[in-house]
Amino acid sequence: MGKLRDRNRVVVGKWLLLISVLFFVSCSQTRFVPEEKYLLNKVELQVDDPNINKEEAKSFLRQKENYKILGFIKFYLLMYNLSSKKKTDDWLKRIGEPPVLYDEVLTERSNDQLEQYMNNKGYYQARIANDVSFNEKTQKADLKFSIEPGERYRIKEIRYHFSTPELRDIFLKDSVNQRFKPGIPFDIYQLEKQQERIVKLYRDNGYYYFSKNQVRYVADTLQYTKQALLDLYVGETKDAQKDSAKILRPYFVNNFYYSILPGNSPVGSYQFGGTVFTDTVRWDNSQLFLTKHFKYPPGLFIRSTQMTSGELYNSSEVEQTFNAFNRLRQFRYVDIQFNETYAAQDSNLLDCRIRLAPLNKQSVSLDLEGTNTSGNFGVAGNIYYQHRNVFKGAEVLQLRLKGATERMKRTVNNNTEYFNTRELGAEANLTIPKLLGPGKYIRSFERNLPKTIVNVGYNYQRRPEYTRTISNVKLGYDWKTSQNYSHIWNFLDMNLVHLYEFDEDFINSIKDLYIKSSFIDHFIFAMNYSLIFNNQRLNLKDNYTYARFNVESSGNTLWLLSTLTGQSKHTRVLEGDTLVYYQFLNTQYAQYLKADIEVRRSVTLDQYNRIVGRAFLGVGFPYGNSKVLPFEKQYFTGGANGIRAWQVRSLGPGTYRADPENYPNQSSDIKLEGNVEYRFKLLGKLEGALFVDAGNIWAINSNDNREGAVFKFNKFYRQIAVGTGTGLRLDMNYFILRVDMGLKLRDPSADRGQRWIIGNRGLTGDDLNFTFAIGYPF
Repeated sequence: MGKLRDRNRVVVGKWLLLISVLFFVSCSQTRFVPEEKYLLNKVELQVDDPNINKEEAKSFLRQKENYKILGFIKFYLLMYNLSSKKKTDDWLKRIGEPPVLYDEVLTERSNDQLEQYMNNKGYYQARIANDVSFNEKTQKADLKFSIEPGERYRIKEIRYHFSTPELRDIFLKDSVNQRFKPGIPFDIYQLEKQQERIVKLYRDNGYYYFSKNQVRYVADTLQYTKQALLDLYVGETKDAQKDSAKILRPYFVNNFYYSILPGNSPVGSYQFGGTVFTDTVRWDNSQLFLTKHFKYPPGLFIRSTQMTSGELYNSSEVEQTFNAFNRLRQFRYVDIQFNETYAAQDSNLLDCRIRLAPLNKQSVSLDLEGTNTSGNFGVAGNIYYQHRNVFKGAEVLQLRLKGATERMKRTVNNNTEYFNTRELGAEANLTIPKLLGPGKYIRSFERNLPKTIVNVGYNYQRRPEYTRTISNVKLGYDWKTSQNYSHIWNFLDMNLVHLYEFDEDFINSIKDLYIKSSFIDHFIFAMNYSLIFNNQRLNLKDNYTYARFNVESSGNTLWLLSTLTGQSKHTRVLEGDTLVYYQFLNTQYAQYLKADIEVRRSVTLDQYNRIVGRAFLGVGFPYGNSKVLPFEKQYFTGGANGIRAWQVRSLGPGTYRADPENYPNQSSDIKLEGNVEYRFKLLGKLEGALFVDAGNIWAINSNDNREGAVFKFNKFYRQIAVGTGTGLRLDMNYFILRVDMGLKLRDPSADRGQRWIIGNRGLTGDDLNFTFAIGYPF
């Protein structure tokens, strides 16, 4: 009883402390609020019409409360209130946010902005009201805006007016994308987007000087009740009569001038702005100006330039050219400009000047990291070397040397041993900005910014139980079909895994068919393809979506050759399971089909808060020459980028419970995982996060002898693991340092009725997991 009372006192003390802190935070919010002024405590917006985007409407308010994190804590106001009243340049004032005071003038401006917003959306009879309540005791004010939209105006008829027949013809050819349909809402914001699309249509058809000034709307809302007659005028030049001939004239691309240094490409001169060009290369209608430090072949510029001399100017092709040069990873910046051809005044020819500022050709970097695998500490390091333009054709060569060691322990037959592991590896990656091999005959690829990628690697791992070497060769293509869509096709992906110097006691102690199969030599001869959608843009904080679909097949070609040539089969018995298989290079080769899809979505709430979600589903199916997926191709979860409440490879499959004394090594054929992470800014470059992770892995066939491991449609949803946690991220400009603390909420390996931890038992140290990593988890 005494211990119970002591425990209760501790619990009550913690609650009293928490309540005291919350009371202090609440009371301290008005520390810097002047007398007779009110802290703007809460701002609400009520809209009855579901067609009105409430968050979009709130962006027009001029009265906004202090920013919150976690949805209710005004953290930056708290930081400001902790500062000194005597100092005006207190560092807490710099990182914090001063109290936002209720302002009657800003409230009226908010009313006006909301009314203008509703008018622009077609609600010309909308009523805007606000109500403010003051709390004299707490010195706070709550403000509420309400909108009664009324009936929305709609477009009854659209009439088109073109200054020239040519403009009309271009518009009509693309009328499906450019026309409004009668009956749609009269929305100014949609009209402005349409105006931008129309301008782009003509700039893609040679009209270099065409702008928004040449697209004008006139609306008549008086003839009909709650309906608008809309006139669209295309090609007017009343405000620029002297330039009307240029505006309404389509232009053709003439000459190209490339300079590999900042500045304008010189015409007829080898020197400008202190820069001396040591070489000039000419072909067709193009000139390339080079210095002795940077040499590139003309073919690189021919492939990267998505425009053609003699064809109409096209703004989309200009953007594609810009992206193509950036994709080469050779230049610090790319500048594309156009001028009318000097030798042909008053003509419709444009010269294109492309200025390119190269990045440093060579770089070397080193990173060291501490590792912690299930409480086993170690150190790892990598040396990176990069050479841009290694063969004078914008090829990028990347070399990596890796070394690692870890102090570990293992338990075999109730005996605990300590040992050091060693790992050495080398990897070379060469990116060539054109197609080699069979792809060079696919001419349609040339305008899709293709690359040939060659990767060769070797890895040596020494452990007391075994020694393993992994040799791999990969050859494939990487290309883009639009700004958001990219493709990777590795038509050759080979891995040779060789194991030797076994500890027989350790091998004999393994009864897990999947794990034991990973200690067998095997050869992978695979082909894989990835389709990637990514609309994220660097340095932009907008919402974005990332999706990746992968499919991989291995062993089919070798199996067909083995069958046609009448190759003899081999037999192996593993944990009571008999496998009959073919060999290649005296090694069993893997045969399987594997596919997975991953989707991420990031939503920005405001400048301090963001929510990111991720979903992953993957399935691998071994057949023919294999009964088990190769260990390197199996799915696993846990760790810094999985379900973070579990150590890496320690969860699953299904309800299987591994021996806690064994090294975590759980993997299998199916993976289902979902993550949601809420990220919020804290102090300076420090960011906080709250997250929930859920998922598991499963075996696909009954050959798996781990109890509860096999996937079953009527059971899998009851075998989902759930974890939550919090973390910190430190932005180091070039990379993110991350630490996460995960807490188990639901453990599928526990007994039925005990899988939800909270409410069934007390928390233990095994329910917490700390992970350290570089970069965001997704």
